Amino acid sequence: MNRPSTSERVPVTPRGQRTRQKLLKAAEAVFGDKGYERASIADLTRKASVALGTFYVYFPDKQSIFVEVVDELGARLRRLIAESTAACTTRLEVEREGLRAFFEFVRQHPNLYRVVRQAEFVDADCYRRYYDRFARGYVRGLTQAMDKGEVRRMDPEALAYCLMGIGDFLGMRWVLWEEDPGLERVLDTAMALLSHGLPSHLQAVPSPQHAVKPSRPAPPAKPTPPKSPRRPSRGPRS
Repeated sequence: MNRPSTSERVPVTPRGQRTRQKLLKAAEAVFGDKGYERASIADLTRKASVALGTFYVYFPDKQSIFVEVVDELGARLRRLIAESTAACTTRLEVEREGLRAFFEFVRQHPNLYRVVRQAEFVDADCYRRYYDRFARGYVRGLTQAMDKGEVRRMDPEALAYCLMGIGDFLGMRWVLWEEDPGLERVLDTAMALLSHGLPSHLQAVPSPQHAVKPSRPAPPAKPTPPKSPRRPSRGPRS
């Protein structure tokens, strides 16, 4: 079910905005630690150190605040990456600094993966929106790079999701599962892969099912055995 936005409940006073942010920060932690199904509104308000009734001033129910948490995490991540890559001059620099920013965001928000993945079962539209919004900006950047000749022409949306998948799994393995102080090595490996797959001077390699198979040579003809000479016919005996 797609929940409507709670923007109409966004407070206008600084104090109200601080309270709402406290609830969102608490919800991110509680949903990550306990899971959506086990978490209660009382758990959220206790974590935020606000009264239970205060919750309903800002959110109508638990699902609404969950959707808001996912949407806000996505918006903050996209904003951080945009700021971190603003000074980059090439597409490969954008990819490297964007990955670095994503790793830092995962470090600051260790519940990111758990919360976002729960969205698939809590609100499927919210789950898809998280990735769709990220991909739209990615597609714009890749299309511009293709127009400049930095990236060879291909389907920009398919490429965007390929690159998003690389970042997602690298962040999970080397930041979430086991924080690695040598992340530059991981970035170097990712860039080595991308630098051989993105430059415009490389030609696309045909997929195996579309490759032209060499024709098999015809088998050599079997030698024809020589004909035995015909014996002259004898005339009738006298």
